[in-house]
Amino acid sequence: MIRTILAVLFAVCYLILGIPVLFVEWIIRKFNRHAADISSLRMVQWAFRVILFICGVKLTVKGEENVPKDEAVLYVCNHKSYFDIIITYSRCPRLTGYISKDTLGKVPLLNIWMKRLYCLFLDRKDIKQGLKTILTGIDYVKQGVSMCIFPEGTRNTSENLLLPFKAGSFKIAEKTGCSIVPMAITGSADILENHFPKVKPTHVVLQYGKPIHTKDLSKDEQKHLASFVQKNVEEMLIDNQTLL
Repeated sequence: MIRTILAVLFAVCYLILGIPVLFVEWIIRKFNRHAADISSLRMVQWAFRVILFICGVKLTVKGEENVPKDEAVLYVCNHKSYFDIIITYSRCPRLTGYISKDTLGKVPLLNIWMKRLYCLFLDRKDIKQGLKTILTGIDYVKQGVSMCIFPEGTRNTSENLLLPFKAGSFKIAEKTGCSIVPMAITGSADILENHFPKVKPTHVVLQYGKPIHTKDLSKDEQKHLASFVQKNVEEMLIDNQTLL
């Protein structure tokens, strides 16, 4: 339990001590928005790396050379743990917003940091609001901000490798023409969820697949884009099971 307590204490202290930092960042943003965005990104990435260290996460990263460094992309990842966000965000080379469930938008201080870093909150029960969220994500990509989605729609607590990918969020790539970078995380549920509330040292594998360009796909693959990307992620998950 000591790792759990230390991780929670660090996260709470970061959020509280970060209040004046948010104010300073707000001022900087008035004069240089990009500088404020990058500094916010690096600070949060540092905090996430500290949390991973406290929790004893040993991370093996494969295929990181597949991530484009000079363009906004749509990251697509499987979802087994709350730590999936911490793990993947700590590796983002450029500004990246996440589409997350709307309940996170109600957490004080955390929601401010998330909004500052272009994260969007999706209400799965409100179709109209969900469409608005996707349209905002499209605008962000056009502005040069990458987006990350977990198209299973929720954490996968089943024994299946993946839940069916929902097609809605893929509109971000279809409407902008940005590259899709599939990501596969193996072992993250063993950090916390499999023995909640205890955190234990865990070996996690994060693999980036080769970018998928929708314009290069066949008409059938474009029509069933969600299934096509899901197959890519599934193949990586199967390959990485032997590494744990």
